[in-house]
Amino acid sequence: MLKTASSEEKLDPRVKRTRRLIRQAFMELLAEKSFQSITVQDITQKAEVNRATFYAHFPDKYALLEDTVQHAFRQELEKRTLNACRYSKENLRALIVTVCEFIAQSDEHCKVSDSQFESLVENQVRKQIQELLELWLKQVGAEIDLKTAATAASWTIYGLALQWSHEKGKARLSAERFAEQILPLVAVHFKAAV
Repeated sequence: MLKTASSEEKLDPRVKRTRRLIRQAFMELLAEKSFQSITVQDITQKAEVNRATFYAHFPDKYALLEDTVQHAFRQELEKRTLNACRYSKENLRALIVTVCEFIAQSDEHCKVSDSQFESLVENQVRKQIQELLELWLKQVGAEIDLKTAATAASWTIYGLALQWSHEKGKARLSAERFAEQILPLVAVHFKAAV
């Protein structure tokens, strides 16, 4: 199920502060070098925590990446209140814009990208898109296979947003115009549901 901020809010303030320090250090390192070249030692030095503290929160840097992406994307959904909305074409359009902007921001923030990093980001973002779409479909009482429809739509949204993010300069439409353009391709997954 889509995790909410409340699960994070229930944590001890010291735990939240430590995780925030580790995430922040990690994001700063991603702006400097590739994910593959970042070590746990790099992260702990930058965050000014010891290795035991890091491992008390995350089993490895892969789990940290998953947590960081999941946390950041969830914040974007919450900022735009998409996690509290019901399905509508307007909300679906807003979700597409959110995904486009998140991917573009991730590309800009991470100066040196690699396929493993991109794959891990894709997994986390697509998973949250799917969970949100399943929730929306459930709320409207869809009589189709929720998981299949949400999976198809999440792949469509993420794939097209990724393609959009790779276009550079004047050739790239604004996220809003792109979302409007692809909305019919995504909405087709919901025709039988609503």
